[in-house]
Amino acid sequence: MDFGIKNRLSKIFNPKTGKTVMLAVDHGYFQGPTTGLRDMKNIVPLVPQADCLFATRGILRTSIDPAVRTSVCLRVSGGPSILGELSNEDIIISMEEALRLNASGVGMSIFVGAKNEDRTISNLGRLVNEAQRYGMPVLAITAVGKEMARDARYLGLACRMAAEIGANFVKTYYCEDFHKVVEGCPVPIVIAGGKKLPEMDALKMTSGAIKAGAKGVDMGRNIFQSDSPVGMMKAVRAIVHKGVSVEEAFEIYRAGGKSLSAETIDEKMEKA
Repeated sequence: MDFGIKNRLSKIFNPKTGKTVMLAVDHGYFQGPTTGLRDMKNIVPLVPQADCLFATRGILRTSIDPAVRTSVCLRVSGGPSILGELSNEDIIISMEEALRLNASGVGMSIFVGAKNEDRTISNLGRLVNEAQRYGMPVLAITAVGKEMARDARYLGLACRMAAEIGANFVKTYYCEDFHKVVEGCPVPIVIAGGKKLPEMDALKMTSGAIKAGAKGVDMGRNIFQSDSPVGMMKAVRAIVHKGVSVEEAFEIYRAGGKSLSAETIDEKMEKA
C-alpha cells in the first residue's frame, strides 16, 4: 500500500484509535428526499462530529461547507432508484472528479447473490484498478437484497470477495457471530447502521460490532432520524473511540451530547 492510500485512510480512520465514525448521508441517490435528509441543513451540526462523511458529489457541492475538516468518502456508484433493480448500478463518477472534490476515499455497492452480481463485482475491480493509479482508497459496500439472509456465512462471503477484489475497507451489516465475518476479511470492516432502530438497540449493535473486531461504523438513519441526532452521534463516538459501555453511551444520548463524557475523542485525548 503506497503513501497516498495510507495518508487518505488516516483521514478516514482516526490514527489515535485506528477506528472511524462515518456519517452516511448518501441515501438520496436512490431513495430521494428521505426522512431526516429532506432538508440537508439538518446534518450541519453532525458533520463536524464525524471522522468521515459518506456522501454524493451533489450533496457535497450544494450542502456541505467547503471549510469542514471532516474527511469525505465519495459515493461513486448509482443508476437505479428504489423503483427499479437496485443491483443494476454502475460507476458514475470519474477518479478525476473524486480528486477535484478532495475525497479521501471512494465507495460503491456490490450485490453478491443478486441479479447483477457479476457486473457489480467487475465494476469494483475496475474502480480498484483506477483508484490504485491515484492513491485513492476504495470502500466496498455489501448491499443486501430482500431475499438474502444477513447472516455470518453470507456476509462473510461478500466481505471476503470485496477484499479479494482489492477493496481497502468494507462496509457490511452486523449479525450474529459477527466475529466470524471479521476473522475472514483481511481488510478493515465498518458496519452499516441500516434501518432506524431504538437508540438503545443501535448503541448495543455498535458496541457488539466493535467488540467483535469492527473498525467503526457508517451510520445514517440511526443518527439523523434520532430525536437527538447530536447526542446520538456523540454516544456512538464514545463507544467506538473510547470503549464506553452501552449504558454510559445511552446517558450521553439522553443528555443530548452535552455531558462531560460526550466530549469528542480528540478533546479528551488532548486533556489526557
